[in-house]
Amino acid sequence: MDTNLKKVSSSHITISELMLPSHTNFSGKIHGGYILSLMDQIAFACASKFSGNYCVTASVDTVNFLKPIEVGELVTMKASVNYVGRSSMIVGIRVDAENIQTGAVKHCNSSYFTMVSKDKEGNNSPVPGLILTTLKEVSRFQHGLRQIEMKRLREEQKNIATFGSIDTILNSKKYNIKVELQ
Repeated sequence: MDTNLKKVSSSHITISELMLPSHTNFSGKIHGGYILSLMDQIAFACASKFSGNYCVTASVDTVNFLKPIEVGELVTMKASVNYVGRSSMIVGIRVDAENIQTGAVKHCNSSYFTMVSKDKEGNNSPVPGLILTTLKEVSRFQHGLRQIEMKRLREEQKNIATFGSIDTILNSKKYNIKVELQ
């Protein structure tokens, strides 16, 4: 067993940023792509801090935009390593937005980034193991295990999934499609 272990708390990162008009989309809300960019930055910082190496984003799971973020709100993102593999880590990120005039805080997003540790030559590099010190950390680790299993099942289903014959799809009124094969 690897004796190189770190507490989850050693991975904690928090960033806050005031949302500006330049961050908006065409409806005047903060652009989801901008929030994703900030989330990628904090995932990188969290994973790199924990592993001690440069890290790259391997995948982003479960990005749900729960509530819109307004110009002038203070966005705070909190990240921690929830799960570790050999060279990969699942980083959990929570995004809250605070109306700085009223103090009202709303949860806008929770997401999970899979990050991979790299050595100086760009090869996958081992990461420390996790020391889980709270039931919340154990629960988050278990969630990481479920995420990995669900990802494996999705990949497996891609190879065997069948949705009936093409005639069933073409003749179905269930789907909002029109097929014009050439």
